[in-house]
Amino acid sequence: MLPQEIRIILEEMRSERIRGASWLAMKGAEAYIALADLLEGEELENALREMKTEIPAVNRTMASLYNLSRFIPVTGNPEVVRAKAEEFIRLAEEARREIGNIGGELIDENEVVITHSFSSAVLEIFKAAGRKGKHFKVVLTESAPDYEGLALARELEKLGIPFEIITDAQLGLFAEKATLALVGADNVTRDGAVVNKAGTYLLALACHDNGVPFYAAAESFKLHPVMTSRDVELVERPYARQGHRIRNYLFDVTPWRYVRGVITEFGVLVPPKEI
Repeated sequence: MLPQEIRIILEEMRSERIRGASWLAMKGAEAYIALADLLEGEELENALREMKTEIPAVNRTMASLYNLSRFIPVTGNPEVVRAKAEEFIRLAEEARREIGNIGGELIDENEVVITHSFSSAVLEIFKAAGRKGKHFKVVLTESAPDYEGLALARELEKLGIPFEIITDAQLGLFAEKATLALVGADNVTRDGAVVNKAGTYLLALACHDNGVPFYAAAESFKLHPVMTSRDVELVERPYARQGHRIRNYLFDVTPWRYVRGVITEFGVLVPPKEI
């Protein structure tokens, strides 16, 4: 049985609506650090075995949680657990910065970048491009029903990066006016598909139809070593409005053939062969 302190962290992870796979992985690593502060010996080993089930179960679609649970060894030594969790956090932070540097080079002067949902990796790319003095505009969806896009808009406003918010239904209309598409990823499957906020597939199709290069940005811990696009478990969250049930899948799957590349800390990988 996991300690109550860890159960609280897991519940916070399950209830999160705006921040995505990167934040959840970092929060999961913090849970391991907290566990190392509470237990040792056989109790710690038993808890770590339970965490190998509990962490991925927070959201089975997200490769980051699966890979985090594999990264932490089952041991009775709390110092080893703490060191590995802190290493995961450090590597994740370094990966995001490097993705910013690599992805920032893809943004040309006066680019019009269209994006969907909120991605910390994509935001890092915008920050890096801004630091390099590039002038560009971001077109972003409101990303209903949780409105992650509005969280991104607040960040862009702080950075002084021009942006325009559109409704999700206008993805096709505004893709025609964009010159580049950048989205995050909660999972890149072994066969190169990009799993992200529902609506990403529609954006990829619109970009394909209009000749707009479509890239996903993802730290390497979001590459799933086992799962294929056919194995993806699409999570549906209950949602209702004005007394009517509305279907509400959180993610969709964009086939690799619509993805120009996946921006990682190791460079831009071309799916599926380089994944």
